[in-house]
Amino acid sequence: MPPTLSHVRTLVASYLNRHPGERDALAGLLAALDAGGDPTDGDPTDRSALPGHVTCSAVVIDRNRRVLHLRRRATGGLLLIPGGHVEADDATLLAAALRQAEEETGIPASALVLTPGFRDGPLDIDVRDVAPGPAKGEPAHRHHDFRFVFHLADDAPELALRDEEVTDSVWLPFDEVSSPTLRDKLAASARDGGIVPVNAPSGTVPNVVGVHLYLEQEGRVLMGLRHPDSAYAGGSWHVPAGHCEAEAATACLVREAYEETGLVIDPADVELVHTVHMVDRPDDPPRVQLFFRARRWEGTPKLREPDKCVAWEWWSAKNLPEPTVPYAREAIEGIRTGRAYTELGWGR
Repeated sequence: MPPTLSHVRTLVASYLNRHPGERDALAGLLAALDAGGDPTDGDPTDRSALPGHVTCSAVVIDRNRRVLHLRRRATGGLLLIPGGHVEADDATLLAAALRQAEEETGIPASALVLTPGFRDGPLDIDVRDVAPGPAKGEPAHRHHDFRFVFHLADDAPELALRDEEVTDSVWLPFDEVSSPTLRDKLAASARDGGIVPVNAPSGTVPNVVGVHLYLEQEGRVLMGLRHPDSAYAGGSWHVPAGHCEAEAATACLVREAYEETGLVIDPADVELVHTVHMVDRPDDPPRVQLFFRARRWEGTPKLREPDKCVAWEWWSAKNLPEPTVPYAREAIEGIRTGRAYTELGWGR
């Protein structure tokens, strides 16, 4: 199953939070993702999608602060990082980048370690115009290339280049990286080549538990616009939610729902419909986000905590407002498609 639109939207939203000045450059990608909510439109991760589609690349860094580049036959010997199109079996864009790296270089995913600073999010999203390819019947189009950063493990095998596509490999220092946007971001990130396996266990740590109310009627989901000065997700849309205290998760849900919206819910009328296990940043504790559906409730939503939420509205589950808290969007997409579990921010 190819990456979901929700997955791609989440990565783009997180990226634009770090690089808001690139919103105009990514306007075409954002438009394609919005159009992807309509079943009559194409999937932007499909290589046949026009006028542009998503590709994925691997930024492989060794301990000498050098980045792996390849000379491909199809590009006339230009030096480019490993990468290519998304395929139907790629569950995530990160998985597509790892697959491309292994196919072109022979480096297995087990030898490519995620960085603590970026984890499974892209360091760079490059927009590149591609000339027509008459031999393949391809018109001129555009690539939106998601570039994921990996450190090369010490026990990585020697390169085994795919001869039919790649003629040579070169390791270039940061200041000689072929892509200007990638070169600038590598310099700004100060990646030192140190290998920190973020998916390695480091002892037992507490996980914060959050509870969330998924309230749906006639295909619409209740969402609140967070106050712009809110300590969390100011100016974003989110479902009613709160942190679990010394109480059962369903008791917390009932309490938070009443405190935020004035709705009265019986714990017997809720069911767990989705779980998100996530980490936001390397220094943050991991979080377990539980989403409960209420089958029945009493009352209508009211603004009981105006310092936290400035509006309650019902939104189509297929067309959520922007910006929506990324993990909430993932969870709602999972509920719609029957997926019970999502992981975000963890290395593979």
